[in-house]
Amino acid sequence: MSTEPVSESESGSGPTATTGRFLDGVDGALVSLCLASVAVVVAGGLVQVSFGSYSMTVWQAWAAVFDPQVLFNLRAWEAFLFGAELPEMNQRSLIVWNIRLPRVFVAVVVGMNLAVSGAIFQAVTRNELASPFILGVSSGAGLLILLTLVVFSGLSALLPLVAALGGAAAFLVVYAIAWKNGTSPVRLVLAGVIVGTVFQSLQTGLFFFADDIGVVQSAIAWTTGSLTGTDWEQVRMALPWTVVAIGLSLLGARQLNVLLLGEQTARSLGMSVEKVRFALSGVAVLAAAASIAVAGIVGFVGLIVPHMVRNVVGSEYRKLIVGCLFAGPALMVAADVGARLGLELLFGASTQVPVGIVTGLVGGPYFLYLMRKQEALGEI
Repeated sequence: MSTEPVSESESGSGPTATTGRFLDGVDGALVSLCLASVAVVVAGGLVQVSFGSYSMTVWQAWAAVFDPQVLFNLRAWEAFLFGAELPEMNQRSLIVWNIRLPRVFVAVVVGMNLAVSGAIFQAVTRNELASPFILGVSSGAGLLILLTLVVFSGLSALLPLVAALGGAAAFLVVYAIAWKNGTSPVRLVLAGVIVGTVFQSLQTGLFFFADDIGVVQSAIAWTTGSLTGTDWEQVRMALPWTVVAIGLSLLGARQLNVLLLGEQTARSLGMSVEKVRFALSGVAVLAAAASIAVAGIVGFVGLIVPHMVRNVVGSEYRKLIVGCLFAGPALMVAADVGARLGLELLFGASTQVPVGIVTGLVGGPYFLYLMRKQEALGEI
């Protein structure tokens, strides 16, 4: 009998096997989706930087985007990403890089977070109609935002932190309500609906106590979702949490695949279902909270993007998460172009609408189309 040692590549472990498993998840559909999404983001970003109150031609705006004195300037990136002092640059580059492009980057980050969060919640609840806010995250964040603006206006500078804390607290309340010798996807969804309904009623009630029209407008922008006025500060705020959430979601792809098989099957494979479900839900809440903290409550992105990606690449979560990381930003950037320039192009008005309104107008008809096309829409 041979006693020769088995190499790492032959035994199915080691860097070669790891690379092979990763490459197994890459196929033509995923690559096409990613390339198409990148094209949408680039095109939408170039449209965003080309229009604004400061007049410049399209070519001047694009030249400012690709200005090598900014693009390859380490001091400039240190200022953008770490808040250092901006180096000297020409006026067009300053306007494009310090005012217009950050809005595009925030849209990319928000799209990533919401899409990944929605994909995780759909696996945790085993329901493709779940969203990042199915467990009360949005209602909790919205309630605490309104409470801060109406009652504790002195804390308005901390609204991003308040939004994240409100979403996390609501999730814990939902989990506590759903707990009965463990949780189940059905109880989590029902508890989320209950908490969301109560918190939204409280939100509506708080509007009656707001006597300042500015407070009302600010609250509407937060609870509807808006990228107006975002800058590099929002990018710096959300980027670290986004990296953490995306990394954890990619690491948890295998566990998400197992959860889709059902609780009994997952337990038979040795999974501690409750611990995994809570941990993955926490990752989804972290991603959603990072989005809410910088853009408010943007609806439908976390609901429709995972579903669209699933229709293209299937339900295998290694591919699904990667697809969401590209398709989410594409939808957000495209929607923000419509939010910022739609009324101007259609009616000549300079008013911007919250991006959450545009995603809602897109998401509603899309799900109506799905309802008419698919007979079994719901459980994954």
